[in-house]
Amino acid sequence: MRTKLLFAMAAGAAALITASSAQSAELHFIRCGDDGLDADRKVVAAFEAANPGTTVNMESLPWGTCQDKSLKLASTGSPPSVSYMGSRTLKQLADNNLIVDAKISEEQQKAYQPGVLNTVSYREKFWGFPRAFSTKALFLNCDVFEEAGLACEAPKTWDDMYAAAKIIKDKTGKAGVGLTGKDFDSTMHQFLIYLYSNGGQVIDPSTNEITLDSKNTLETLKFYGKLVDVSQDGPTAFERTQVRDLFNDNKVAMYIDGPWGRGQHKEGINTKVAPVPAGPSGVSGTLLITDSLAVFKGSGHEDLAMEFARMMTTGESQYSLDKPEGWGLTPILKYEELGVEKPYYMDDPYWAVFIESIPNGGPEPLFVDYKAMQSVMNTMIQGILLNDDTAENLVAIAAEELEEFK
Repeated sequence: MRTKLLFAMAAGAAALITASSAQSAELHFIRCGDDGLDADRKVVAAFEAANPGTTVNMESLPWGTCQDKSLKLASTGSPPSVSYMGSRTLKQLADNNLIVDAKISEEQQKAYQPGVLNTVSYREKFWGFPRAFSTKALFLNCDVFEEAGLACEAPKTWDDMYAAAKIIKDKTGKAGVGLTGKDFDSTMHQFLIYLYSNGGQVIDPSTNEITLDSKNTLETLKFYGKLVDVSQDGPTAFERTQVRDLFNDNKVAMYIDGPWGRGQHKEGINTKVAPVPAGPSGVSGTLLITDSLAVFKGSGHEDLAMEFARMMTTGESQYSLDKPEGWGLTPILKYEELGVEKPYYMDDPYWAVFIESIPNGGPEPLFVDYKAMQSVMNTMIQGILLNDDTAENLVAIAAEELEEFK
């Protein structure tokens, strides 16, 4: 496969690079997108001031190309010093000897929200400095609820959710639940949210054993398929942002999204946010997604790059990004314990929903071939949405195929 070949080339090239001075160097930092650019510039300036003779060449690239460029540079023997990477890629990068493990102090570890470090953990090491963090919750369009004659009350369980969605579909003809099924990452993400709310998992990170073939997954897949009856038509054509558009057009009563959802809903829509309903074998959970700063191997100044990544993810640097004026994400650190007076999420019921679910959340599963894993998962999900096979067969096939990519 092209991806595996690229990684093999990169690993070989990196081994040929000789180390240079760790105290005077030009660091190449690749970041994704333009959001938070001014905040990053301030950290870069502070780092350069603290390390005379060192410069940071910060390259900000579009989301669709930033990670690919880092891998291509590594494959030619010129890896970036630090790069913004989806944490889902870290296991793959670590196994191909392209990055060094992140040295996160015990003090810094304690500052992270529960479960955040699980998203970057593999082989009892951390492989990235968590940089951005999101959780998910259930949004209700109260206008659609009221049109169906229902009080806009958050469902506590899957049964409650389905019952409300069916009444809405029967009485209004509108979708009770927005469902994703497109061949896109948000399809697997949405399924994982339900799976984690039913006590399931895809792979055991401590043993690296595939645990998908379980009662929890079977119940989850059957429920996901059942939601087709109360969702929008043709869910395999939709990813999350398209479902949000239907929600904004008053065509969907409930859908799952991140904390940015509030700022992306049309003015005038009466909405409510609530925890994801619990499955029969679990409690309300969520999906913990992070992006990270990875320190690449072979630049010749890995220790200095490590210091830079560490400075980029301190409490002060992170807070300017997390708050609503920045990225508006779930707080990645417990800022109230770091001396921030009245953090943006304190005493705000909206943010409480996204924070309180963290302890029961699960990470994106780490695989050495993440894209292949996602393809397997999406095939399983689409299979139940299209009624191509039984849930039992779909889960068993997916679990077997995942063994190749763990």
